[in-house]
Amino acid sequence: MSELFAAFGIDWRLLLIQAVNFGVLLAALTYFLYKPILGIIDERREKVAEGVRTAEEAARKLADAEEESKVLIGSASRDAEQLVATARARADEKGTQIVRDAEEKAHGVMRDAEARAEEAKRLALQESEKEIARAAMLAAEKILKEKSA
Repeated sequence: MSELFAAFGIDWRLLLIQAVNFGVLLAALTYFLYKPILGIIDERREKVAEGVRTAEEAARKLADAEEESKVLIGSASRDAEQLVATARARADEKGTQIVRDAEEKAHGVMRDAEARAEEAKRLALQESEKEIARAAMLAAEKILKEKSA
């Protein structure tokens, strides 16, 4: 084997020293560089995974919140429609009551006006009867005076 090394111009002691140097360098790089870099990569991988989990949870919470908001909006809309319908029914009822009250008041005013008109007519007839009676008495008195004179 030493003849083979000699044929290629390789010194076996130098090769052995280089192999030991390479082993020491490999051990040093593994200990000081490779393992810390792997640790940093693993730490980054965990942070990224945690970020992905957090983002997925946030997306799920957002979807839940949107669903809940749709339910709340639907419920509020139904409640609002019910309130509007109730208000309309009350307004219609109140309007009907106001119209009835106004009609009753108008009928009362009409009856009162008719009663007053009837009373005024009766008083006017009484007054005219008195006037007619007075005029007849004056005429009879005048006629009697003329006949006696």
